[in-house]
Amino acid sequence: MAMLGIDIGGSGVKGAVVDTESGELLSERVRLPTPQPSTPENVAAVVEQVVAALDYSGTSAGCSFPTVVVDGQARTAGNIDEAWPGTQVDELFKEATGLRFVVHNDADVAGIAEMSLGAGRGLTGTVIMVTIGTGLGSGVFHGGVLFPNIELGRLPGKDGQPIEFYAGDRARKVEELTWSDWGDRFNYFLQRVERVCTPDHFIIGGGSSRKLDRFIDRLDVGASIRAAQFKNNAGIIGAALAARDLNTPS
Repeated sequence: MAMLGIDIGGSGVKGAVVDTESGELLSERVRLPTPQPSTPENVAAVVEQVVAALDYSGTSAGCSFPTVVVDGQARTAGNIDEAWPGTQVDELFKEATGLRFVVHNDADVAGIAEMSLGAGRGLTGTVIMVTIGTGLGSGVFHGGVLFPNIELGRLPGKDGQPIEFYAGDRARKVEELTWSDWGDRFNYFLQRVERVCTPDHFIIGGGSSRKLDRFIDRLDVGASIRAAQFKNNAGIIGAALAARDLNTPS
């Protein structure tokens, strides 16, 4: 089944039509910058542009969204505008595009893609998907079942601020850290998560997963570490899978 997946991040809004049986992108991947300010109205306008650019003929779409999401509603601001909490994201995007939307937390959606079709297939026990982007997202699975909206990037760091401010990709760029120096920070994050959650496996995704070879030697945890198969496309693919499930009779 061909479904549209939209992935909204702190720096970009991406979309593509996906084969939900294989995870293959059936269209080009369209990416537009996340507008500044990233208010609901501004982001909805960019989502409309992405959908229009893809000339999608379906009636439904999935969306990977960078906040806690409950029943299609944003409950936090995450790394986007403070106006989002309380916004019914699925209805907002439906009004903008005419498509019926299913919306979930971004790291949860990426984890769904990897557990269903990618690096997580066949893994047992507790698996934590970590997406490295503007911040640090996390999708937690046990026995293949998702525990939604577990935001491990919000654990307190050394200075009491959310640890993603210290170990996310924004910190690497802003502070001009080498991959090794930043890898030590990311390792600190993984060790904190391991102490709290005792995972069997980590799957590393997001934009920086493409550079895993540059910092994997800095990572020292007991859990296995795998690169996400779909890398920075996991959010798009997982969103498409969520849209497929919306259209599949229970």
